[in-house]
Amino acid sequence: MPKVKLPRKSTNIDMTAMCDVAFLLLTFFMLTTKFKPDEPVVVDTPSSISEIKLPETDIITITIDKEGAVFFGIDGQFTREKLIQKMAERYTLAFSPEEIKSFSVLSSIGLPVANLKEFLNMNSEQRAKVKQTGVPCDSLKNELGDWILFARQSNPKFRIAVKGDRDAKFPVVKEVIATLQEKKVNKFNFITSMETAPQ
Repeated sequence: MPKVKLPRKSTNIDMTAMCDVAFLLLTFFMLTTKFKPDEPVVVDTPSSISEIKLPETDIITITIDKEGAVFFGIDGQFTREKLIQKMAERYTLAFSPEEIKSFSVLSSIGLPVANLKEFLNMNSEQRAKVKQTGVPCDSLKNELGDWILFARQSNPKFRIAVKGDRDAKFPVVKEVIATLQEKKVNKFNFITSMETAPQ
C-alpha cells in the first residue's frame, strides 16, 4: 500500500504586533531622550577614585578651562529666566523677551554681563564662533558671586559642582572657592573622571 504524502505547510509568523511594539519603543525613546547641551569649552577633568554621582537636576556647574576662563551654568529653563531677570535688575540692564528666551536655552555662559545682551542677539551659529572670555570672578569685579547668589535665590535646592580642567591655573580655582565661601557656600563638589582600577 503506497504512503500518503501530506503537503508541507510553511509556518507563518505574523510580525505585525512585533513591528508595532518596536515602533512604539522607538517613538518612546525618541520623545523622552534629553540631548546633551553644547558646552562652550571642553574640559579635561582630573581623575579620582570617588564614586559619588551628582544628581541629574538642581545643579549649578562652575567650569574652569585650562586658560583660566570661568563659565557658569544652571539647569532648568524657568530658573534661567528668573535668574536673567534678577541679573538685569542688579546691573540695570533691560533684556527683551526674545533675549530672555535665548538665555533660557543656553547651557552655560562665560561672558561679563555687559557683553551678554550682544551675545544673546546673535543666532546659534554666530554664538558658537564667539570665544567666551569667562565670567569675571576677581576681587575688583566679582560677577560670579552675583550669578551664584541669584541662582540660589531662584532655587534654594541647588547644589554646586566645580568642573575644572586638570591644567587650570590654581589662582583662578582659589578665586572661585573664595567666591563660594563669600556667598556662604561651604559645601560643593568637584567633578572628576573615574580613575582606572589598579590591576
